[in-house]
Amino acid sequence: MRVAVVGHVEWVQFARVERVPGPGEIASATEVWEEPAGGGAVAAVQLANLNGSVDFFTSLGDDEIAQRSRARLAELGVTVHAGEAGQPQRRAFTFIDANGERTITVLGPKLRPSGEDGSLPWEQLARCDAVYFTGGDVAAVRAARRARVLVATSRELETLHRAGEELDALVGSGGDVGERFDALELDPKPRLVVSTAGALGGWIRPGGPFRAAPLPGPVEDAYGCGDCFAAGFTFGLGAGWTPDAAVSLAARCGATVLTGRGPYERQITSADVAEG
Repeated sequence: MRVAVVGHVEWVQFARVERVPGPGEIASATEVWEEPAGGGAVAAVQLANLNGSVDFFTSLGDDEIAQRSRARLAELGVTVHAGEAGQPQRRAFTFIDANGERTITVLGPKLRPSGEDGSLPWEQLARCDAVYFTGGDVAAVRAARRARVLVATSRELETLHRAGEELDALVGSGGDVGERFDALELDPKPRLVVSTAGALGGWIRPGGPFRAAPLPGPVEDAYGCGDCFAAGFTFGLGAGWTPDAAVSLAARCGATVLTGRGPYERQITSADVAEG
């Protein structure tokens, strides 16, 4: 298939701690690492692992961290199409506690690609089987809608509302305030709405509840679980699977990344899908 992600990337520094420090406390990290991440980048890498290739439409800063982000994503199998934001790359700091939960602080504004940026090959999206949208302007949404299947995160409800395009699916976390669906009514309504609930599974409408996938190992790090879930769901719909089959793969993607350090150490691959 031909698949793409339209969205954001941020350079993330991770620190593993026993617990997130309270006011006035100092925490000692037992492990630190850094990667280009954020919802768009993580979903793009997951789609590259599932599909063998992915096009990532994004915006990068004008500094050395942006260059490192581009190079690392290329190493991970992502074809990056990036407009230049004309400002420093957005960064983030993430605590990972003893339970694997992540606590994120972002540094700088979200760098969103613009569908009016003529330096990017937006016409390629019309040839895509599936696109996942995590960030961009109205013109970017409309360019993405030219794909056969368009899935979007509920974090971008305001932009999606202004674009007025029908989504094949809207995906978000039922427990994350930033991803709840009741903030804004989309018109036209998405064909499918998927709300995740961690270990409880989630709900797909129309359809009903679904179960979480069994964990293939101990919990390590929750960062990227929702992004990998959405990427897996996008892949399934793009492949022409039923919503139930797509959400089953998505749940496996989310469960697998939970058992690795950071968003890339353990992701479902095409070989895993072939094995069932």
